[in-house]
Amino acid sequence: MAKKVLAIDDEPEMLALVKYTLEQAGFEVHTCDNGRAAWDEIAKVRPDVLVLDVMLPGIDGYSLQLKLSQEPSTKDLPIVVLTALEPSKTLFQKFPQVVGFMTKPFKAEELLKTVQDAAERRAGS
Repeated sequence: MAKKVLAIDDEPEMLALVKYTLEQAGFEVHTCDNGRAAWDEIAKVRPDVLVLDVMLPGIDGYSLQLKLSQEPSTKDLPIVVLTALEPSKTLFQKFPQVVGFMTKPFKAEELLKTVQDAAERRAGS
């Protein structure tokens, strides 16, 4: 069964690129374009890996990460942060579930490797 990835980003082109890159490698990819809808989408999709942007309308990626880390059902969900905000890396380093931090623009092969590693980590836990 394909591993499920939920990508949360407010840029349609970025979501399309992430979706295409990961689907080519056999992942089942779902997308969400704002922080407010993200929580419901996470509950519905139950992803194996979350690809999360920092700057989102509604609820920003950091606030969403904080909520995810406090909920028993999502505290072990591996997260790959994908953002244009390189300085925000230090904010996310304290969360053990953040297994990757990448800046935009990204290299497709790096995203794929990071998400594959995160999915394997999830499978092993």
